Amino acid sequence: MSYAFSELEFMKPELGAEYTGEGTHFAVFSAHAEKVELCLFSEDGKKEIARLPLPKREGDIWSGYIAGIGPGTVYGYRAYGPYAPEEGHRFNPNKLLLDPYAKQVAGEIVWDDALYGYTIGAPEEDLSFDERDSAPFMVKGIVQDPAFDWDGDEAIRRPWTDTIIYETHVRGMTMLHPDVPDELRGTFLGMASDPIVDHLVKLGISAVELLPIQFFLDDRYLVEKNLRNYWGYQTLGFFAPQPRFLSGNRIKEFKTMVKRFHAAGIEVIMDVVYNHTAEGNQRGPTLSFRGLDNRSYYRLSDEDPRHTYDTTGTGNSLNTAHPMVMRMVLDSLRYWVNAMHVDGFRFDLASTLGREQDGFEREGRFLDAIRQDPILAGVKLIAEPWDVGHGGYQVGGFPYPFREWNDKYRDDIRRFWRKDPGMLSDVSERLVGSPVQFNHSDRNATTSVNLLSAHDGFTLMDTVSFNDKHNEANGEENHDGHSNNCSDNMGFEGRTDDEGIKAARARRRRAMILTLLSSQGVPMILGGDELGNSQDGNNNAYCQDNEIGWTDWSGIDDPFLNFCREAVAFRKAHPCLRQDPFLIGEPDEEGHFELAWFAPNGKRMQDENWNDPELRVLGVFVCRRRVIGDQEPGDCLLVVLNAGADCTFTLPSINGTKTWDRVADTGAEDAFARHPAEPKAMVYEASVAIFAPRDCGLG
Repeated sequence: MSYAFSELEFMKPELGAEYTGEGTHFAVFSAHAEKVELCLFSEDGKKEIARLPLPKREGDIWSGYIAGIGPGTVYGYRAYGPYAPEEGHRFNPNKLLLDPYAKQVAGEIVWDDALYGYTIGAPEEDLSFDERDSAPFMVKGIVQDPAFDWDGDEAIRRPWTDTIIYETHVRGMTMLHPDVPDELRGTFLGMASDPIVDHLVKLGISAVELLPIQFFLDDRYLVEKNLRNYWGYQTLGFFAPQPRFLSGNRIKEFKTMVKRFHAAGIEVIMDVVYNHTAEGNQRGPTLSFRGLDNRSYYRLSDEDPRHTYDTTGTGNSLNTAHPMVMRMVLDSLRYWVNAMHVDGFRFDLASTLGREQDGFEREGRFLDAIRQDPILAGVKLIAEPWDVGHGGYQVGGFPYPFREWNDKYRDDIRRFWRKDPGMLSDVSERLVGSPVQFNHSDRNATTSVNLLSAHDGFTLMDTVSFNDKHNEANGEENHDGHSNNCSDNMGFEGRTDDEGIKAARARRRRAMILTLLSSQGVPMILGGDELGNSQDGNNNAYCQDNEIGWTDWSGIDDPFLNFCREAVAFRKAHPCLRQDPFLIGEPDEEGHFELAWFAPNGKRMQDENWNDPELRVLGVFVCRRRVIGDQEPGDCLLVVLNAGADCTFTLPSINGTKTWDRVADTGAEDAFARHPAEPKAMVYEASVAIFAPRDCGLG
């Protein structure tokens, strides 16, 4: 078959390979190229069968239309232009390039020196020019048919006040589950299988936050160490799902997973990596963006454009200040919402996306572009509010409607339950949504995404089992990963058969989980924490696509799982624990409080209590008053956290309430049984006790 561009070629607004029903329109951006060729390959991607210069250029978009070809067509690009690294240009037509807009990727990278635009080992280093063809080692794009039966699928758009996030990994969640069919483990269809969905529904979570599922690479240095990029934070294709998560070869499997989750009432949030790509620094390979237009796609050093400007710690930073690069990111986000029906995004190292010429700007172009976009502004947007560049730590610095991961919550809650002295003031901030960080610019308490653990760092079980990181399996002599884990092995480093230590660890985990679910803000649970999952002290399992990184399901019969289910249900039953506005600590005109702090003597906390470094008991009264037209009733609770020894806590008289019921107690065998409380209530060591007014109407 001969291939040729149609003489009647027309300009479509879409970039990428768009199937029209009668043929395929190809379009790619490059501002500095002199010629761009479309390369077509055999179905298996091994043989190049045509090489056609794109005939039309308009607005730096190169395009062409070929009639008679459609879904399943395998393709890539070659770009011609100056090879002048000292000027920021790295064109090399010997290198096959992945379409930045490819909707599906064929094959796997086979690491070879031919994938680099320069000759590795040459005295001139990256100033040299390599003439080997990279196509035999390179992935390719596949033209897609977008058709899918979405009948009956609707966006959930659950309020942030009702959101409980579960961060997990497609492979890690499914590889060891005994009831997931073998052929579906590690895949989107495995995530959508009944055992996984049933577990999530019973747990009560409302949204899954999936670690990166866009096409990413296994770094060469990992492959050479027989390791793998497990987490996926090396994206190369912003529109394509990761092939290893497909059980077959069709992207409809991802759509099937989303539709299945929606049917179960669960939203799907994607962890996305738009701050950098997998091409690394100037010594990295030429796989896509670098070969298409290095100077446009990447931020380069002002002093020496040969070098990339890196605020991510990965070698490069995507240049979202360029309008066409920004468009690519926005097009990608809209694609996942419109075509794939996802419900939101968590932005990795989001401070990089907000960087302008002089540093991070909360009113920067990229953040403003998302805020004004009618599609994106309506989905869930979560920022990881830091990067590794100067001024990159921006917790509290993002604009509405972004929510933010709150690492201060994680660290302060861990320190409190570790019995660090003088933590009451810090913990009080975390319990009510961290107002010092977020109560400004008309933002709400739900701005804070509260977490005890995440993929990066210790699991909850490891937080109470290890004092130090144990990352030897990563092959970096335990130098990788951070050392400030705010953890406590509670008497023994690692797993133990000591029943006393095991019981103490379980007790502390119960207290920490109920603290999380009793705090204002949006709770996020790390997948596997409800099962007592351990990574044996590895706090940087990014390369452990094995039993270290996978979820261990042996804890499915542990009482802790049922406790977590009850704790989630308890949060859902009490609107006062999940309020949108920040609570006010002053009484209203009727003398009623919606927020008040109490010492063990039943009196309001005073300066001497807040400043007592040895006081490890704190009571917080939270109340939600009935609002006209609101569907939820008024609701009040007194939450008492005790990180110290057993103590007697005098239950206060507030808002007209004098009698209380104990409604939750992590120190009791039946943690969520309701029964009358004595005026001087026992609150056990290392536990959370929650009391409700017996006669609570409005509170």
